[in-house]
Amino acid sequence: RGQEINTKTLALGKMNMLLHDIHNFDLRQGDTLLFPKFKTENDVEKFDYVIANPPWNQDSYDEETLKKGEFWQKRFQYGFSTKQSADWVWIQHMLASTKDDGKLAVVIDTGAVSRGGREKAIRQKIVEEDLIESVILLPEKLFYNTGAPAVIIVFNKQKPEERKEKILLINASKEFIPGKKQNTLGKEHIEKIVKTYRNFEEIEGFSKIITLKDAEEADYNLSPSRFVMVIEEENYRPISEIKMDLEKLEEERKKVEERIRKILGIQL
Repeated sequence: RGQEINTKTLALGKMNMLLHDIHNFDLRQGDTLLFPKFKTENDVEKFDYVIANPPWNQDSYDEETLKKGEFWQKRFQYGFSTKQSADWVWIQHMLASTKDDGKLAVVIDTGAVSRGGREKAIRQKIVEEDLIESVILLPEKLFYNTGAPAVIIVFNKQKPEERKEKILLINASKEFIPGKKQNTLGKEHIEKIVKTYRNFEEIEGFSKIITLKDAEEADYNLSPSRFVMVIEEENYRPISEIKMDLEKLEEERKKVEERIRKILGIQL
């Protein structure tokens, strides 16, 4: 199920479902943040799993605007963002649409886990309620419409005991197959990320588990790159290749030196 305000995008979404032989979909047109289509008499409908890639840094959804919509008291209980970015408004709507034992995964701009102000205040409350299970930093140039990197934030409303008051940060910024215009995640990269998340494990230079106290001390900045330093592999050239280049440079130096001597000899 899903909702989309743009009719052309909605039509493309429906065609995409059919092309992938998915027929039991329910995609509806409308403004999700103001008038959600999946709802009951007094609240939004709840789901076991919610997965979304909402518009990043969408503007025009300030407190005054959102209070004109339906069920805003229940959906935006952690606060309102600025008019410049609705990232945490979208996330709150999704959390409100997730069952008490459900999970949510959202692909969003990296700034959502590090910006201050109102967004930090919302993020802090959600962290303190222990709803965030993992933050995964993706490589740059994965998407068609932006070269900027993204993060996947995984929310779990019913964490297992061993994961409570902990957040797994994964820095997968270097896990990609390079392309001229666009990078891609290879099978091995996806498997590495998924395995690390499922095992909830620390890997040097790739993942780290922090506590809620650590998050507080970091001023609720949950950017994986803040906690996980990626070790760059240094590629050394073969000594024989370097020696050949030095010999070529020495030959060039001798030729230039000879030309200078001839020129000076003529001038004298």
